[in-house]
Amino acid sequence: MPLKSHRPLTPSSRYTELADFSELTRGKRPEKKLVVAQKSKAGRNMYGRVTVRHRGGGHKRFLRLIDFKRDKRDIPATVTAIEYDPNRSARLALLTYKDGEKRYILATLNMKVGQVLVAGASVEPTEGNALPLNRIPAGMPVHNIELYPGKGAQLVRGAGGSAEIMAIEAGFAQIRLPSGEIRLVRENCFATVGQVGNLEHQNISLGKAGRKRWLGIRPTVRGVAMNPIDHVMGGGEGRSSGGGHPRSPWGKLAKGKKTRDPRKTSDRFIVQRRK
Repeated sequence: MPLKSHRPLTPSSRYTELADFSELTRGKRPEKKLVVAQKSKAGRNMYGRVTVRHRGGGHKRFLRLIDFKRDKRDIPATVTAIEYDPNRSARLALLTYKDGEKRYILATLNMKVGQVLVAGASVEPTEGNALPLNRIPAGMPVHNIELYPGKGAQLVRGAGGSAEIMAIEAGFAQIRLPSGEIRLVRENCFATVGQVGNLEHQNISLGKAGRKRWLGIRPTVRGVAMNPIDHVMGGGEGRSSGGGHPRSPWGKLAKGKKTRDPRKTSDRFIVQRRK
């Protein structure tokens, strides 16, 4: 996916670098039966309290229903379109199965319209096919990895992401994740072969504050610019750097200190921590 730069006719367009969407093969309207209305929560939970700060506003978006389980086994499906999804960094591929059913999956890097894909325990490990980890050769890039068999993919779903199968032993596959962490995953969990598409997403430059607001992201105020009652790093005579280590608004150290629970049960599945 090449990026598109703009002539600097305005200050905001000078540094703007956006996707040119040349890989998309369909218009703006998604498959009607595969979308549901999604009301903006603005970072609030079921009680109306803000649990994720700096969220709100933004353009209305339909939620695309994506098949992360790939549970339609051993039935060939043809890629009929590559589409845009406003809710994620990756592109979507629309699959049409032989029985007429349509489903969305994440599009891989080299996926093309007309390609035939299959999910199953005995299919070929080619790009876009989904199969158990123990049927995929070591060293192959994979994404859309399950953590529990049948639950659906939870790992490596962002644009350009891919993990690597390092070894399989004692019922577990050793997988190197994009973060560098090496983790054990049960060998009968499904994964999709290949790398997630839209590789240039990380190089996008929004160019102006307004585009951030269109995405539903509100401004972030620095803690040292606040008053002492609003933030632990606020206050001080004149310009102050806070007078202490960087902390969250609730006083938790924000840089360097390990915050993961040392008694977490999933620790036994982590062979090597991310760098």
